[in-house]
Amino acid sequence: MPTVYDDPTVTATTEAGGFRTAIHARGHRLVADEPAAMGGTEAGPTPYDLLAAALAACTTMTLTTYAGRKGWPLRSATARVAHDRIHAEDCRACETTVGKIDRLTREIVLDGEPAAAQRARLLGIADGCPAHRTLHAEMRVETRLAA
Repeated sequence: MPTVYDDPTVTATTEAGGFRTAIHARGHRLVADEPAAMGGTEAGPTPYDLLAAALAACTTMTLTTYAGRKGWPLRSATARVAHDRIHAEDCRACETTVGKIDRLTREIVLDGEPAAAQRARLLGIADGCPAHRTLHAEMRVETRLAA
């Protein structure tokens, strides 16, 4: 029998007059908001914070799983991800050349004693985490009004 945890749909509801948003994901409740300087109440992370959190969480889950399968001495992995916007002209590796582009900067801390070659391999594995691959893949967002 299916449970609420089997439903992959994430629902977000924002009431008029503010940014505070109730989020429901597989039976879990979260709150998103904007900083006070943007007119929010700071009741939760911003949507970009949640995007960065998805990349950070996926990265650390992928690294610890990979190291565990290899039997490498990794006690934990921590990823710090920050979002900002930069001028496209400042990005030599970007296809976009005008305007601004979004940038996620990820820093990884490995707690344990992996050898130098293992650390280098884990850095490469981070770029293969599913969230990272999704962010770099072609993506479509299809939107429709509910009946």
